[in-house]
Amino acid sequence: MKATTTLKISISGVRGIIGDSLTPQLAAALAQAFGTYIGGGPILVGRDARRSGIMLSEAVTAGLLSVGGQPVDTGICAIPTFLYLTKAHKAAGGIAVTASHNPKPWNGLKFISRDGLYLTPHQTEEYLDIYHQGEFAYVPAERYKTASAVSDTNEPHLRRILAHFDAAKVRKRHFRVALDCNNGAGAVLAPRLLAEFGCEVVPIYTEPNGEFAHDPEPLPENIAEICRAVRESKADIGFVQDADADRLAVVDERGRPLGEELTLALSARYILSRKKGSVVCNLSTSRVIDDIAAARGVKVFRTKIGEINVVEKLLAVRPRAVIGGEGNGGVIYPDIHPCRDSFTAMAILLEALADTDKPVSALARSLPRYTMLKEKIEGSAESGYRLVGALKKLYEGRGKMDLRDGLKVEFPDHWIHVRPSNTEPVIRVLAEARTPAAARRAIETLKSDISRLQKKL
Repeated sequence: MKATTTLKISISGVRGIIGDSLTPQLAAALAQAFGTYIGGGPILVGRDARRSGIMLSEAVTAGLLSVGGQPVDTGICAIPTFLYLTKAHKAAGGIAVTASHNPKPWNGLKFISRDGLYLTPHQTEEYLDIYHQGEFAYVPAERYKTASAVSDTNEPHLRRILAHFDAAKVRKRHFRVALDCNNGAGAVLAPRLLAEFGCEVVPIYTEPNGEFAHDPEPLPENIAEICRAVRESKADIGFVQDADADRLAVVDERGRPLGEELTLALSARYILSRKKGSVVCNLSTSRVIDDIAAARGVKVFRTKIGEINVVEKLLAVRPRAVIGGEGNGGVIYPDIHPCRDSFTAMAILLEALADTDKPVSALARSLPRYTMLKEKIEGSAESGYRLVGALKKLYEGRGKMDLRDGLKVEFPDHWIHVRPSNTEPVIRVLAEARTPAAARRAIETLKSDISRLQKKL
């Protein structure tokens, strides 16, 4: 089987380029290993809207059947809904076919426990041992289970959100909301959810056909069309989802993208205004979270990058932890379900708008201001770790170091972070400071150091 550097296997699952590193044969083998690891019982199989999703989900179904698994098809299903459904249906586990924010040629598999959570690092290691050994628990044909399907995938998740938030208060405001699902999996539920909140929806790319109209990562440079739509329609807010709808970007009423870091910041500030508790986020999340928490007198716990790392810590410190997430637009609100959930983030922000009676721009302006720059350079995980080792020696004694995930160095007025990506064959390079000029200086200095060290490695 051909293997290339585009295949990424990590705690975020498996991702690769279709027809190159990711094939139906590989998907079937991964499903056989997962079915063996789970040991039987119903296993949900869902997918995002990418065209290759049908091929891979059929391969996954075949793999599960071959080891005695009982596949339950959810069809196109946003990943937060899929996670919630896995637990709600009391399934033994789940396999979601999705590449999240990765570009169109990519797809992947995410592996879910019976708790509706991604496999922990320890569970991932156990599962991958089975896969690499190729010791699958094949069963004879007479023991094959019958595949089935879920009739209404979205209803349980939808009702859970509506029951928790003050939908009546939001409905009274009759918000006009511009919505860009980028023709991804979020298009199945998002318009329905907003309609239930009494919103007038201005739809942009809300057909779940996988024909991405722009790069799936909801960064400001990729969402110019919804910014224009917000202005032209005089919408109160704009929402942008990534391909599997676990991340949410926000556009204010003036048509200006707030930047994905502020999705969690706005959500955390509102939740902390309603209940006291700590916040959990990853190492790359903006310092604005620390400022918000300090204003409420609560703690911030930071973890390695990867949703399951944040979730594990969040659950470990509950009932003191009331919200968590990652600065990529991923909000984790455990009262609904402990996963990144763009639908729950929409509900939080709509209730915040209704409760405060302030426009989005005013809510954003009242937050502490930082500038974060995120760049990436080509490189394998191996080259990334070599680079991190060299940078550690270079920056020794110059700032507060954190080596839990690559290298993060904190200075009084800024921080920098370098780490190999879990999801792409790149090395991520980040810097944050109080002003755009200071952030630019920090990241350019870092990139210059990296370039010099790479010539020696």
